[in-house]
Amino acid sequence: MTKAGKVATLTRGQAARLGRALGGRPARPRPGGQAARMPFVLLVVALLGGGLISLLLLNSALNEGSFQLTKLKKETTTLTDEEQALQRDVDAHSAPDALQRRAHELGLVPGGSPVFIGPDGRIAGSAAPAEAPPSPTPTPPPAPPAAPGASPAAPTAPAPASQSPQAAPPSQPLQQQPTPNTGR
Repeated sequence: MTKAGKVATLTRGQAARLGRALGGRPARPRPGGQAARMPFVLLVVALLGGGLISLLLLNSALNEGSFQLTKLKKETTTLTDEEQALQRDVDAHSAPDALQRRAHELGLVPGGSPVFIGPDGRIAGSAAPAEAPPSPTPTPPPAPPAAPGASPAAPTAPAPASQSPQAAPPSQPLQQQPTPNTGR
């Protein structure tokens, strides 16, 4: 066999390798190989694009939920403060002294002793109409104590309001008032 006959019996892959080794022109890629690779590349690009878009939508939904949560927390805080203010108002209006003052404004008076009716029809206690308690009268302030040098038999007249303690007669020495200790 001649050299030419041997070359003819080479396979296509062997011929391509031989041509590259000899420095011949490079083999052309087959158009069928590019066409078979294109759908796979498009599929990968489509999957990546779809994944990115779904991540963007998921992130947007989470951010919207975060904003709603913040808004609801602020609203809850406001409503809690309002509830506490209303509860303080209710407590102030239901305090015993407030109820007594309001009842007095409406003309109500405290009731007397209660009367009970037993299951057999017997009445325990005696019914009497309620009477308004007497209005409190202011009591005069207690008289100041007498000076230690004054005689108990001689009544002392109250000093006029315009007279100051510094203008006391020299026969009676001024007594020092104790100063309160503030703990400093």
